[in-house]
Amino acid sequence: MILAVVFGIVDGMSYAVTTENLTKRYGKRTVVENLDLRIPQGTVYGFLGPNGAGKSTTMKMLLSLIQPTSGEVRIMGQPMTRSTRRQLLGSIGSLIESPPGYAHLTGAENMRLVQRLLDLNAQQIDHAVQAVRLQDQMGKKVREYSLGMKQRLGIAMALARQPKLLILDEPTNGLDPAGIEEMRGLLRRLATGGVTVMVSSHLLGEIDKTATVLGIVSQGRMIFQGTRQELFSAAMPDLLIDCSDPQRAQGMLARAYGAQLENSTVRIPGLEDDRAAASVVTGLVSEAIGVHGVRRDEQTLESVFMRLTAGGQL
Repeated sequence: MILAVVFGIVDGMSYAVTTENLTKRYGKRTVVENLDLRIPQGTVYGFLGPNGAGKSTTMKMLLSLIQPTSGEVRIMGQPMTRSTRRQLLGSIGSLIESPPGYAHLTGAENMRLVQRLLDLNAQQIDHAVQAVRLQDQMGKKVREYSLGMKQRLGIAMALARQPKLLILDEPTNGLDPAGIEEMRGLLRRLATGGVTVMVSSHLLGEIDKTATVLGIVSQGRMIFQGTRQELFSAAMPDLLIDCSDPQRAQGMLARAYGAQLENSTVRIPGLEDDRAAASVVTGLVSEAIGVHGVRRDEQTLESVFMRLTAGGQL
């Protein structure tokens, strides 16, 4: 019973965030529509979608920066309302849009401002700074920081209150490869330490290496939510056929299967199962077309994302 109150249990699983039919409209334009988020506690949740899909709007609704048109947000099992807002936001850290901080002050001075504003102790500040490995740079003015250092300072500010949930919108924007690698390691360490991290990014490869659970939205609607393995199982990869007469094979299979010709290989998009693949091969052989090889295309998060969102760009 205590866990149900603290974490929010749905279908026997503990969630840091759940939403029910979360919707945001501006006049006649619907930006987010009936979104049901399920973010398991202690995971890195990769939140993906094309530009304009509603990712930032959703994150701002979770932080109560934007009021939903309808629907409900629950944080750690408790509904986000006017009466609970202050308490719940005390358990959330966030970095949305530009990194915070005063450029004319040092990193240490910025963190002392956070300490006074949130009534924190020095140990909490030190812990946050060490978590982002910025302790050797705190004497520098923020205007002398690289973008990666500014991002890390912003995350330190978000971590200072020791949140249970961290919401990050594009935290790797503008980072060089070393900075991206460092951010990846930080997010993993936070999740291992029990912090739930929700992160949006246009770098699909990084999300693929970091997130344990994925949510993909398109046009304001959730089109997939689950683990990477579940995503790849749900999105059947294309079938690739090498044969003796690829042009004739493509012509035979175009109408029924949408077959395409790529160089000398016949590609059949998203053929549902191996039984159907065997039927295709049998049909080709019956027409005296020699089949030299049949394989599934290699799947990446990017290829699956493009297929699910009909080529929508992040």
